[in-house]
Order: sequence, then C-alpha cells, then structure tokens
Amino acid sequence: MIPCRLLLTLLLAGIGHAAHAARPMITDDARLVDPGACQLETWVQFLSTESIGWALPACNPGGNFEVTLGGALARPQGEPTEGAVLIQGKTLFKALEPGSWGAGLAAGYSTQPGQSTREGSPYAYAPVSLSLVDDRAVIHLNPGIIHRRGSGDTRLSWGVGGEFALSERSWLIAEGFGLDKDTGYYQGGMRFWIIPGQVQVDATYGSSFAESREDRWFSLGLRLILPRIF
Repeated sequence: MIPCRLLLTLLLAGIGHAAHAARPMITDDARLVDPGACQLETWVQFLSTESIGWALPACNPGGNFEVTLGGALARPQGEPTEGAVLIQGKTLFKALEPGSWGAGLAAGYSTQPGQSTREGSPYAYAPVSLSLVDDRAVIHLNPGIIHRRGSGDTRLSWGVGGEFALSERSWLIAEGFGLDKDTGYYQGGMRFWIIPGQVQVDATYGSSFAESREDRWFSLGLRLILPRIF
C-alpha cells in the first residue's frame, strides 16, 4: 500500500476551490473560484508520526480558468522539516448549478514532502458533480490518472464524495479516494462558515480502509475567500 503521506499529497489536486466542495474534501467539484477573485486554503494534518501544514492560494484571473499554486511543510518526529509544492490548472466544460450537473478537467504537478521537484508527479482528473435537493446534497466523482516520476509507474486515481447541508452555515462531508490496486482511504468531518462566503473553518478524521494506525489523521483548516482583485 502507498504510504498515507504520499497518497494524500498526490491527491491534493482533488481539493475543491468553490463555494461548497472546498477544504477539507480531497474529492473536487465542478466549480471555480469566482472570476477575478482568489481564495486561500490552509490546514494542518496530524498523523501518528508527523504533522503537515498546507497553504494553497487559488485565483481565477477572469474567465473559465483557475490556477492554484502552493505548498506544504512536514515535520516528522525527530527529523528536519521537509517541503512540498503543488501547481494546478482547472477549467469547466459545464458549470455545476442547483438541480443539475457539471463537469470539467484539472491537471497539475505535485511533490511529496522531502522530494525534489524533478521527482514529482504530473496528474489529471475530471471533476464531475451532481446537485440534489436544491443544492443541499451534492455528489462528486473524480476519475483521474497520476504518473509518479520517482518510481516511474502510472496509476489510475479515483474519488467519490458527498456534501450534505445541516444548516445555512454548516455542512457534513464524507468521501473515499485512492489509487487503483490499493485499499484506498476515507475521510469524514464538518465545515462551518464563521462569516458566510468569506471565512470558513473545518475539522475531519480520516484513515485507510484497512484501518492501519499509521494511516489515521486528524485535520483542522481555515479558508479565506478574498474580494475581487482582478
């Protein structure tokens, strides 16, 4: 099985950048940051042997294209801090609307903590979303592919997630994700708008389906949506 840290890093492209399928979900949605606007997603993941802090700014310069560029710092127990980077572009063929469906394409390049940029992994996936019950339940699918330059192999990736509104400010999320031929992982938690449409916090628990102690994590996140700047 792929170590939890590596798989999560490879699949971070699945983090959404829209009004709903954002942190803490790894499974992405068929939405973009509003044209001319940006957002910043930050969170800390706590695993049994290390903690990993991420910061991912994303902007839409003014059309049907969103770019994300960010990175991470990992602090393994008793070892020096290690870094990682991620860059991604995303576009839509059909934007998700209430009571309908949407689809798009995203592609990027990521490294895992401690890995050189030349050893990273190019990837691509198709975010597909379905809105139900007046947008109070949204289902996402993420079929994709990843090439790991470090090991030289190419793998299929997958993600299935759901978001369920508990109130105007709070959402329950659940998802499963992984690479082909591996056990896969799951994650569940909640997100809450402190200031609707501007400031959001979240918390999740996740693990592998094999329930290995080394694969369990807990995360806390903060998301800021910035005013239109372009």
